[in-house]
Amino acid sequence: MRIGIVGGTGKEGGSLAVRWARAGHAVTLGSRDEEKARARAATLTARGFGTIAGAHNRDAARNADVVVLTVPYAAHTSTLRTLRPELAGKVLLDVTVPLSPPEIGRVRLPNGRAAALEAQALLGPETSVVAALHHVSHTVLADPDAEVRCDVLVATDDEGARSRVLGLVRDLGLRALDAGPLDNAVALEALTAVLLHLNVRYGAKGAGVLFSGLPESG
Repeated sequence: MRIGIVGGTGKEGGSLAVRWARAGHAVTLGSRDEEKARARAATLTARGFGTIAGAHNRDAARNADVVVLTVPYAAHTSTLRTLRPELAGKVLLDVTVPLSPPEIGRVRLPNGRAAALEAQALLGPETSVVAALHHVSHTVLADPDAEVRCDVLVATDDEGARSRVLGLVRDLGLRALDAGPLDNAVALEALTAVLLHLNVRYGAKGAGVLFSGLPESG
C-alpha cells in the first residue's frame, strides 16, 4: 500500500515509516520543507530500514492510498485546508490529539469535540477520516525490532477505511481493535492526555493501553 505521512519528519512519523516500510509498504515522508523530508527519508533508508521516500506534504498526500496526519493540533486545521484537494477520495488516518501545552496532561476538548471529527467536517464525505494510533508513543516504536505491548483503537464511520487501517496497525506489530464510529474519537483523543499524565506521575516514557477479555488477535 502507498502511505503518505504528512508532517512525517518528526519522531512519530519516522517510527511509523520504518515499521511500515519493513512490512513492505511504499512510504513517503511529507513536510512543508521538501528538502527536509528527502534528507530524513534518506537517513532512514541508509540505516537499512527499507526504502522510504521524501516529498512535500502535497505530493506525499497526492500519491498515497492512505494519508497519515502527524502534525501538532495547532497546525491541524491549516494543514487540512491546504491539502483538501489532495485528500479527496483518500483515507485519512488522523493521529492528532488536541493538547494544550504546557498542560498536556489535562483533557481539553476542542470546539468540534475531537480533532478527527473536525477533520471530517472540514474535508467532507469525499475523504474517509479514521482516528487511531493516539496511545502508542514514538519512544516504544523507535526500535523496529522491539515487541510493543499496546492496543490500538480504531474509530471511523467508513467500514472499508476501518479494514485498511486495522491491517496497517497489525503491520506495525500491534493489536488493532475496532473502536466503533468516528464519534468515539472523543474518548480516544482524550485518553492520550491521561497517558501523558501517567508518564509524568510514574516516571515513564511510553504508557499505553492493553484491554483484557478480548481475543489476542484483535
